[in-house]
Amino acid sequence: MTDMIDFAPQARLVAGIAEGVTESQLSGPTPCPEYEVRHLLGHLVGLTGAFRDAGRKDLGPGLDQDPGSAVPELGPGWRTDLPKLLDELVEVWRDPAAWEGMTRAGGLDLPGAVAGAVAMDELVVHGWDLARATGQAYDPDEASLGVAEALLTPEEGDTSGNSLFGPVVPVPDGAPLLDRVIGLSGRDPGWSPGA
Repeated sequence: MTDMIDFAPQARLVAGIAEGVTESQLSGPTPCPEYEVRHLLGHLVGLTGAFRDAGRKDLGPGLDQDPGSAVPELGPGWRTDLPKLLDELVEVWRDPAAWEGMTRAGGLDLPGAVAGAVAMDELVVHGWDLARATGQAYDPDEASLGVAEALLTPEEGDTSGNSLFGPVVPVPDGAPLLDRVIGLSGRDPGWSPGA
């Protein structure tokens, strides 16, 4: 088993950013070219529920869905659903059993410890997406960023220029950890809605 990760700081950060989204911003662009803000929020609702269930080892049909198979729609209750799901995610991954054995997410079987790291990476990167798309400040804790960096960093000797999610966007030497993580995720750390 890997060290357990505390999801609480990142979950609180994402919940606060989501709360700050206005209705007029829901149709705005995001760093994910195929997603408007409402789709990104729909994705966050879906992935939070999926990784909650993965941590519980509740392997229902929702964990078989490929997250890239369709653009996620945002349900009408998202403003109460997302904070509730984030709280549940935090609680589930506080249980050492979540980190042990095998589970399933996104149609893939994977070790619980890997699922936990992927869940944190999703919250870190999509939290940045949402903050950047809606003009909000974003300051994730170092531990959460470290988990995302470790997951996204290509293996030593890999010369493909790709990370787990596609081509890496180079950042300057000495760039802040957040910029490095965002570049490793295939995003331009300088992205803005008008760019």
